[in-house]
Amino acid sequence: MQIPFSTVKHMHNELSAELNQAYADVMAGNWFIQGRQLTAFEEEFATYCDAKHCIGCGNGLDALVAILKCYGIGLGDEVIVPAHTFIATALAVSYAGSSPVLVDVDKTYYNICPGEVEKAITPRTKAIIAVHLYGQPADMQSLKAIADKYNLKLIEDAAQAHGALFNNKKVGSLADVAAFSFYPGKNLGALGDGGAVVTNDAELAEKIRCYINYGSLKKYHHEQQGVNSRLDEIHAAFLRVKLKKLDDWNIERNKIANRYISEIVNPAIILPVIASDRTHVWHIFSVRTTERNLLKEWLEKGGIQTLIHYPIPIHLQKAYENLGLGVGTFPNAESIAKTQLSLPFYIGMTERDITEVISVINDFGGAI
Repeated sequence: MQIPFSTVKHMHNELSAELNQAYADVMAGNWFIQGRQLTAFEEEFATYCDAKHCIGCGNGLDALVAILKCYGIGLGDEVIVPAHTFIATALAVSYAGSSPVLVDVDKTYYNICPGEVEKAITPRTKAIIAVHLYGQPADMQSLKAIADKYNLKLIEDAAQAHGALFNNKKVGSLADVAAFSFYPGKNLGALGDGGAVVTNDAELAEKIRCYINYGSLKKYHHEQQGVNSRLDEIHAAFLRVKLKKLDDWNIERNKIANRYISEIVNPAIILPVIASDRTHVWHIFSVRTTERNLLKEWLEKGGIQTLIHYPIPIHLQKAYENLGLGVGTFPNAESIAKTQLSLPFYIGMTERDITEVISVINDFGGAI
């Protein structure tokens, strides 16, 4: 039996007629950039996130950069980000010209630790980026209290958490602004790169809409030195089709996760923990073990593909050696990086496949 780590095949097969029709509609319309499909998707996704404004852009990284640039955050400023996340979060801060200030993550939920955030604030701090890692929201109540106390911008990196809730409020409506990615493997994914900014701030929304379109709101009138980072019509059309299924797909993800959590009983495995005040949408199902490499090899021998998210913390990446932060700086992030393994998880995963993954893991002979 061969079980992939992830596949979008089943999602796309389910929606093939609608996706083909969306493609045909865009082709028939002969309008491929900033047309009615994008406008409709922006309205629909803003509504989905319980927000007023959505601006489609080229990818999730560009969404974060646009937010920082349009807040005027740049040279000499600091932005606090978690040490355990995909490097794009830190890269956005660097691309904006400001300095990423890394802090450790919570050892239970793996998201940015509010206590560490407050300790890292200096007179140069301008914003906090809260990543909703693996699909579970960060502690937004505590982070908002800190942001308000120090007059900082609070930004959601919601690239992995489409549809998740914190205190019954949707991700995308929990802070000043949120950045989303629609990379194909996300819970809501395009058929290529894509992203969006979601906010209730009308002034910020207009600035970002201008920035991502060469700094222009009116053709050939450029108000700022902007970039070209637009979500095109074909991907907006595909996303509109898939958005209608997102909640159903997130329910299916929770059913798979519930089986893993209830049926994986190997004492060598640390299972994920869900906080009581939030929902998880399981972009990634992450387990931990001190025998991670052995477990990975064991599963591969059984025909089960896995991935590691993320094996090298940001502060130990060559790209950020200029920060001068060595081993031991962020013990939780470093521990997670050494022990984390992501299990197969995708829409259309069969009960047989889930059972096989659970069985092979329970037969693993490692020790915690």
